[in-house]
Amino acid sequence: MTIVIHTENLTRRFGDFVAVDHLNLDVPAGQVLGYLGPNGSGKTTTIRMLLGLLHPSEGRAEVLGLDVTAQPDAVRARTGYMSQKFALYGELTVLENLTFYAGVYGVKEPARIREMLASLELAEVRDQHVHNLSTGWRQRLALATAIIHRPGLLFLDEPTSGVDPVARRAFWDLIYDLSAQGITIMVSTHYMDEAEYCTTVGIMRAGRLLALDEPEKLKQALPGQVWEVHADPMLDALDFLETQPFVLRAALAGDHLRVVTPNDADAGALRAALAAHAIHVNDLKPGSATMEDVFMTLSTKD
Repeated sequence: MTIVIHTENLTRRFGDFVAVDHLNLDVPAGQVLGYLGPNGSGKTTTIRMLLGLLHPSEGRAEVLGLDVTAQPDAVRARTGYMSQKFALYGELTVLENLTFYAGVYGVKEPARIREMLASLELAEVRDQHVHNLSTGWRQRLALATAIIHRPGLLFLDEPTSGVDPVARRAFWDLIYDLSAQGITIMVSTHYMDEAEYCTTVGIMRAGRLLALDEPEKLKQALPGQVWEVHADPMLDALDFLETQPFVLRAALAGDHLRVVTPNDADAGALRAALAAHAIHVNDLKPGSATMEDVFMTLSTKD
């Protein structure tokens, strides 16, 4: 099994602030690794270190067998990077942007540019200036510029931030296509539902890697039982449950509550506790764990 990303106690400090805290990570070839966590959890700092753009304060990392500190230029030549800010030139057309980035990476075949226009369905906007494009089109173009040189590893740093749900879904279809072509992908996101699309998920909080596994295995390992609770008054029920020692997590979910309790808790005990607080339970049934349940439960652990 080929390891594409390998880190040993990778750490980055900014003064007294620890942005990434002793990260140990191995990513096999062919994975779509979802790097999940809220803003400020260390996702972008990790990617910047793996690209050789930031030197670690401690520890080391290898990308595609290259030491990121000793060989940063070689790392960047063999990887692709797409940031959430879409590093494009607005006054240039789609074709001109692609041609420029192809030149930066030393790609001289016009056929490769035509291939990118076709595979990412950019041909119809090839002559439009980037500043006139919608966010979805700019997103596709940014991806095209990141893979124009056929990288073996692609870093996507919150690429769907600010993109509408339809464009987000379409973008993930493109990610699947790239993965099928043999490109290993590391994508950071703070959208919990996007973790479901990944083959492996790493959950970050405050610079630390809390868990790393397949999405289904992470959900199966959730240290608790999920309940769907329809109660009246609902907000009183939420306030009450949030203070109870037998509740790991309680949150609003539309017209009901999602409650996570230890595995040994049962529906009767939960009903009785709510009733004793003058809260009427209209319905209470087991639910299925989501990645948000996993993340929030891990995040509130001591």
